[in-house]
Amino acid sequence: MSGERIFSASAPARLDFAGGWTDVAPFANTEGGVVVNAAIELRVHAQLELTGEHHRIQSEDLGKETELKENGWEPELAGELELQKTILRRSPIGPATLRTRSEVPPGSGLGSSGALGVALVAAFDAAEAVQRTPQQLAEAAFQLEAVEAALPGGKQDQYAAALGGFQRLRFGPELVTAEAVPLDPGITAALADHIVLCYTGTSRVSSKTISRVMGAYAARVPDVVSALRSMTQIAERMVEVLRTGDLLKVGRLLSGNWRFQQQLDSGMRTESMARLEQAMSAAGALGGKAAGAGAGGSMFFVVKDPQAASRAAQQAGAQVLPFRWATKGVRLEHG
Repeated sequence: MSGERIFSASAPARLDFAGGWTDVAPFANTEGGVVVNAAIELRVHAQLELTGEHHRIQSEDLGKETELKENGWEPELAGELELQKTILRRSPIGPATLRTRSEVPPGSGLGSSGALGVALVAAFDAAEAVQRTPQQLAEAAFQLEAVEAALPGGKQDQYAAALGGFQRLRFGPELVTAEAVPLDPGITAALADHIVLCYTGTSRVSSKTISRVMGAYAARVPDVVSALRSMTQIAERMVEVLRTGDLLKVGRLLSGNWRFQQQLDSGMRTESMARLEQAMSAAGALGGKAAGAGAGGSMFFVVKDPQAASRAAQQAGAQVLPFRWATKGVRLEHG
């Protein structure tokens, strides 16, 4: 173990352009999912300090903290901060203070829990002198979240956070294939300039929603099966459209993906999301979708007039989140 006492890492959130939900088992394992996403410079931070007599967790953005004592974690935070508790519980490092902070709102649908897992694994790896490739880091973060902490979901968030950039991710029963999608700098600049990212409120998607959707797939409910298959096809088309920089076509594919996503579960589109969509359409949006699972959280839209669209989003009650593309994924930081 290193002689240092403080180990810090950060990992980016992401926008998923198409294919979200197809990275979740059993669909990903039986038919193969495809997701196209891009990392954004809204980061989740983890700082591990080897000090004190107990394990302590401080979540700065949530304003919560807890300490591990002989009888376990403080009971008032049961069911919360599970990623932090899980990685401290399994680590051999001894007493430590773990501080975490997110630059995105809670339940944003921007992959912040996956980014947190990647940042946590990277910080603990640094403390324990463990080296991994970015893909190994993504898999370790998924293991931490989905298996050890028993928080269900797919793998796209961890891969976006570990790799950065624009990625086409293919999900199979044993292997995830990550293919960077190189875009002309003029295209990435135009995309950033003409995308408005809006936070509508905490997502209501839960483990029950995920189980319900994938249970419907396992039962071969026609609408769910066809929607998931259609989203993989849209993801494949999205790569080619992004390469052309055709904003109109990007917007149309986003909206197409969102229509199929709403077939998965009746609760995908909340009233606040419907209000926002109506306002953005009136402001000339070319298309948009939920960021992440849906049922609240964030939406993003390709627009012709970013200033007018931003005003419309705020008038509809949404918070507009500034962002830029993250060309790099997880990184170690000083202090």
